[in-house]
Amino acid sequence: MLMIAETVSLGVLSLPSTVAEVGLIPAIILIVGMGIIATYSGYVIGQFRARYPFIHSMADAGEVLCGRYGRMFTEFAQLVFFMFASGSHLVTFTVMMNTLTNHGTCSVVFGVVGLVLSFACSLPRTMKNVSWLAVTSFISIFSAVLITMIGVAVEHPHPAPMELTRSTSFVKGFSAVTNIAFAYCGHPAFFGFIAEMKDPKDFPKSLCMLQGFEIVFYTVASAVIYRYAGQNVTSPALGSAGIVVRKVAYGIAIPTIVIAGVVLGHVAIKNVYVRLFRGTDVMHKRSALGVGAWVGLAAGYWIIAWVIAEAIPVFSDLVSLVSALFASWFSFGLPGVFWLYMYWGNYFTSVRKTLLTLANLALFGIGATICVCGLWVSGLSISSDSSGSSFSCANNA
Repeated sequence: MLMIAETVSLGVLSLPSTVAEVGLIPAIILIVGMGIIATYSGYVIGQFRARYPFIHSMADAGEVLCGRYGRMFTEFAQLVFFMFASGSHLVTFTVMMNTLTNHGTCSVVFGVVGLVLSFACSLPRTMKNVSWLAVTSFISIFSAVLITMIGVAVEHPHPAPMELTRSTSFVKGFSAVTNIAFAYCGHPAFFGFIAEMKDPKDFPKSLCMLQGFEIVFYTVASAVIYRYAGQNVTSPALGSAGIVVRKVAYGIAIPTIVIAGVVLGHVAIKNVYVRLFRGTDVMHKRSALGVGAWVGLAAGYWIIAWVIAEAIPVFSDLVSLVSALFASWFSFGLPGVFWLYMYWGNYFTSVRKTLLTLANLALFGIGATICVCGLWVSGLSISSDSSGSSFSCANNA
């Protein structure tokens, strides 16, 4: 249950719009298919952790693959990933505030409010009861999506015209793929989950529960919201309902929008802080140096996340870019590399090994394809999107 609580977040909010882009049947095939692939890649992460029990993070895994430089690169990639993900939370915060206040002021001002709030919540160096925060965040997003589903069904008793399949451009079609990949980007946390389990052998069961829930939740939510909202579906999806319902949904979603982003930020800041002061007394004392360094790191982190959010103020565009840069590798490409590393020299010793070798080469290929094509289509989408410009006061709700 904790794995579900800590991984299901804003990703679901971009899925109904992907259904509108590619049609109901292709979207369901993509959501279910990529969910199954993400389940297998998560299983490979469990195998890699069982082979190297000292691994507690993606950085540790990077060190196993490529030594000290592998650790440094993976740590940096994960830090930037968290920054972009936190930026998506700040974008959603501005959308939420514009919705709740009927665009009461400049969107940049709302972004600054989100920046200050997130920075303030990140100031404590220890984050107690993270599991309860995660559960609160999950209940929040689940309830908000459920309210939106009920709202669009009640407000549109006669469903909008539905397209089972839809002709679309490669850019829009592959953007749908990257948005779905973002919904399955919880893999960087899997090593930590396994390390905290009483019996790591139970990880496959927990993984199946997580992925099964995600696949069903994502499929049902995206299909129902699209069924009733039709081509008018928005991203984030909470805006697809009527004025009153969307305000209620965004109000319910506040814990996810704020808390989940803060948890990501806290983890990233803590990783840098520990790297700077590992082996010193600074980490354990309330000194001016320790407090000052933490405040400085937190301020720097959230300012960068805010700049990202203001530079790419359209939720679906930012999600697509994050997915192409990071989810492609953390959830798909790297697990394929993990398996190939574990079984180096034994790729074709049996029919089963040969098939698994081909499967993991394909897994690596999927990650590389999402990265390369995803960067291209997200770049084109960002440059051509007229619904939002960088550092603009315009309403992005």
